[in-house]
Amino acid sequence: MTRAFVFPGQGSQAVGMGKELALAFATARDVFAEVDEALKQNLSRLMFEGPESDLVLTENAQPALMATSLAVARVIEKDGGLDLKSHVAFVAGHSLGEYSALAAARAINLSDAARILKRRGVAMQRAVPVGVGAMAALLGTDIEAARAIAKEAEQGEVCDAANDNGGGQIVLSGHKTAVERAIEVAAARGVKRAIMLPVSAPFHCALMKPAADEMQEALAAITVSEPYVPLIANVSAAAVQDPSTIKQLLVEQVTGLVRWRECVLTMKEQGVHELVELGAGKVLAGLTKRIDREITASSIGTPAEIEAFLKTK
Repeated sequence: MTRAFVFPGQGSQAVGMGKELALAFATARDVFAEVDEALKQNLSRLMFEGPESDLVLTENAQPALMATSLAVARVIEKDGGLDLKSHVAFVAGHSLGEYSALAAARAINLSDAARILKRRGVAMQRAVPVGVGAMAALLGTDIEAARAIAKEAEQGEVCDAANDNGGGQIVLSGHKTAVERAIEVAAARGVKRAIMLPVSAPFHCALMKPAADEMQEALAAITVSEPYVPLIANVSAAAVQDPSTIKQLLVEQVTGLVRWRECVLTMKEQGVHELVELGAGKVLAGLTKRIDREITASSIGTPAEIEAFLKTK
């Protein structure tokens, strides 16, 4: 088994996402209808038509991205006849994409995934007042150097490594003033480029502790089953199938480092040679090519891309 399915995180959303799928496949329409019903919200219309200002809100973007990924996954399975258990060795997702991965692998049901991601988005936004936190991308460095930069920039505030995306891209997160200091420190240390990111909250850092506490409560109230295939978890970069362990890792993920580079390399070490990104955008396929060019990476988000993929299964 040399293939893994991976699922994108926040930032891949765009107005129009999922619309072609809904027009082409009843299976996709069923996914969007179930998510709309679970949330008691016409999320699919927001996805298809916008406005973008509402779609980018964390509480909307997270379930919308999951819904698009799951529409692709279900179409591949139901319409394309692909059995996930026999065609895929692992699933993995970047941040919120971990919930998409678990839903695709039947560890979390679709309605629960939609509701918990809505709650996750609200909790993450509420954890830190607007303007207090920030995130920045460091380009052309590694995780050890980025951690040293964050440490120097802290000065009694929070500045954590949030994402190790690979290819020399590390994201820092924390208090806005500390993250701004980190950019200055990075420049002084010769980092090629350091830029503030247009995000609404400082994700994956210690400031998200209130959101982590809320997610612990939310996850305790839902059923998590053993996934059809192992999940490569963000915070451990290791395979996991035990439901209680999965729940705990999802809680830790809110404040923890997304070890995406290591997740990809773990899958390669386990014999995976092909990563297929399901859902909106092509971010993870792009990151994979920068992490290890020996791994084939592709993205599936449209009917045409689904058709082309199914010819290779």
